[in-house]
Order: sequence, then C-alpha cells, then structure tokens
Amino acid sequence: MVKTLEPVCGNIPEPDTFDVFHNKRVFIETYGCRYNFGDTAKLVEILKYKGSILVDSAKEAEAIIINTCTVVGTTERRMMRRLSRYREYDLYVTGCMPAVQREAIFAVCTPKIILSETIREAYRSIGTVAGKGVAIVQTAQGCCGRCTYCLTRFARGPLKSFTEKEILGEIFAHAHAGTSEIQITAQDMSSWGQDIGKSLPFLLKRIDDLPGEFMIRVGMMNPALIKGMLDDLIEGFASDHIFKFVHIPVQSGSDAVLDRMGRGYSVADFDEIVTAFRKRYPEITLATDMIVGFPGETQEEFSQSLDLIERVRPNKVNITRYSRRPFTPLFTVKDCPEWIKKDRSRIMNTLAEKVYASINAGVLEKEVPFLVTETLKEGSVMARSPNYLGIVINENLPVGYEGRGILKKERKYFFIGKRVI
Repeated sequence: MVKTLEPVCGNIPEPDTFDVFHNKRVFIETYGCRYNFGDTAKLVEILKYKGSILVDSAKEAEAIIINTCTVVGTTERRMMRRLSRYREYDLYVTGCMPAVQREAIFAVCTPKIILSETIREAYRSIGTVAGKGVAIVQTAQGCCGRCTYCLTRFARGPLKSFTEKEILGEIFAHAHAGTSEIQITAQDMSSWGQDIGKSLPFLLKRIDDLPGEFMIRVGMMNPALIKGMLDDLIEGFASDHIFKFVHIPVQSGSDAVLDRMGRGYSVADFDEIVTAFRKRYPEITLATDMIVGFPGETQEEFSQSLDLIERVRPNKVNITRYSRRPFTPLFTVKDCPEWIKKDRSRIMNTLAEKVYASINAGVLEKEVPFLVTETLKEGSVMARSPNYLGIVINENLPVGYEGRGILKKERKYFFIGKRVI
C-alpha cells in the first residue's frame, strides 16, 4: 500500500540535506530503541514537507533509509544483512552505526549518511507532528554513563540535554493533535539536565503544568543518578499526567558484577529505589533489565540475579545475553561461552514468566480505569491503566476515550479487557 503524504503549508526554510527526497517514494526501516523511533518520526515529518511518498516495501521505493542499531552483536549482524540486501538501491543510513562502525557499513554498501543531529536540526525548521498513535519526544542525546560494555555511549556521545522549551513545545503539539500517550525518551532519562544545571524532577513539574488531556510514559532511568534525586523524582511522578510506570535497569543482582560493569550503584541502592517508589505508589509497574553471561559471571553471581527477581518481583524483565562490542573496555576480555549465556537466559526467562503469572493472577477480574492510546486494528484498541497495564479491548473506541474495564484474561505482557463504562 502507498500512502501519499501531504506537504505542510507555510513559509518554512528548506533543510538542504533532505532536498534529495523531494517527491520521491521512500521506504524506512527502523531498529533499536525508542530514541531511534523518535528520529524516524521526525524523518517522516521532514519527508511530508518534501512531498515524499512513504511506501511499505523496498520494491516500491526510489530511496531507502535504514535507521540502525548496534547494541548487541546479533543486531549488528542483522543490520549488515539488511544493508547488503539494499546495496543496489539509493540507500541512506542513520542511527548508531554510522558514528562508530562506518568502515563496516562501507564494506558492504556505499550509502549516504544522515546523522541524528541533522535530522533534529531539519525538524526544528518544520516542527509538525503526526497526530495519531503513540508519540515519542526525545529529551536528550548521549549520557553520563561509563558502562564498560556499552557501545551506544560512543555512538551517541556525551550528554546533550535538549531545552525544556523544545521538549514542552513538542509535548504540547502532540497533545493538541489528539495524542493520548507521549513517551519521553533518551539514552538515560535520569540524566536530563545534568549538563545544563537542571534535573528530571524539574522537567516533570514543567510537564505537569501543561494544559491538555495526555499521559506521559517516562523512559529508562539509571539507578546511579536516581539515588541522588530520589525524593524529588518520586514527587514528580505524582502528576496526573504521568503513568505510574518506571523502567529502572538493574542489570545484575551481584555487586561484584555491577562493579565490573561500571554501573555506579549497588543492589542495595536498587532495592531502596524500588521500595521507595512502591511505598508512595503501591500499584506502580516496574520494568527492569538484566544482562546474563557477563565476563567472569560465576554461577553464584547469576544466582544472585535470580534471587533479586524473586525478591523484587518486577512486572517485566528485559533479558540480554552479554555481547562483546568493539571500542568498549571489555572488548578484549575473555567472553563467557555462548551455551552458558543461552542456558542462563532461558532459566531467567522461565523464572521471570512465573513472576508475571503470579502478579497477573492477583489482578484478574479487577475493574480499572483506562485510557485508549492507539488503534491496533479494526475493532481492537490498546488501552492503558494509570499504572500502564496494557489492556486490549475488542471494540472500536477512539483514541483518548476514558472508561473503566474488567481485566478478563492475562496474556503475560498485557490483558484482554471488557469495557463496563
């Protein structure tokens, strides 16, 4: 299917980098984190202005843009296969790979490079929003971290917080266009403002002052920075505009492993943060991340991670098998055998799913308020409870609809709900 994008009217300066897309049929593939998807959303708005036609397959395209991710080795290899596949096309590459693996890219294809900063600068000249679905608002690029395994921090560079004026303006534009769920994102949300003398709690308070009917999902926050602003951050989450949901990656249940990772906090710090959030918001939803098979991880250290999951009972655990990345301090360190990583990943996932089942069983048949945030397909919508439970309701309800529903069935990561109001 081909979707014609109407150009935006008005006296808008030409972002020269994107003149090559004028009236072209463009196909975009996006991989990786929400930040990358935020870049793609801005690309689409730039292409609208250029009168481009967004197509659903490469076969229909005159130009192809690949928004790349290189967080782990399996993703990098997938990127290389996609780039090789499209090497005969008019190909453009953006995302993390051009910043740290340009030689690898040019070994398989000869694309043009579009930097993330170029996208943002061009978008500033346009500033339109799609006005449908779930919106992404980027708050910063880069981070303050020194994680020994992370390639993304080299790709994105040091922290550069975007101004509150820019962030609030984008949120207001999305809310005014009828978007119900707005995800604020960065490589590390808790680092926002550290380079400009401000802080995430300050930003949340400014967001709370905005008019409009919208909800904010706050992106990943690093415990190392949370612990220095915990009370103010918890207070910031009191806003009626903010889902009671936190994504706080712990990465390991072993202090020794956390030290080798360069994470800058202890397991006790993580426990304190989770306990404090749950004391203020008993029904808050907690997502966390775990890395298994980190270099030197012993069976005892892995067991400590399992113990943490059983003790803390997160609603979601994103499990990653450690992947040795170029340019990182651990690149030359002996890796853990792949079979051990796979085995530990399987064991941890099985445990996490038992935790989910136990948590979900406790809320089945419960009546909860909900907000419809997106249409999934004809006759089916995704709604969210105040604590960000995903509720699929099989009705044609408009985005922004507020009602109440009963959680009838659990599907591990979401529920099937029945509307009562």
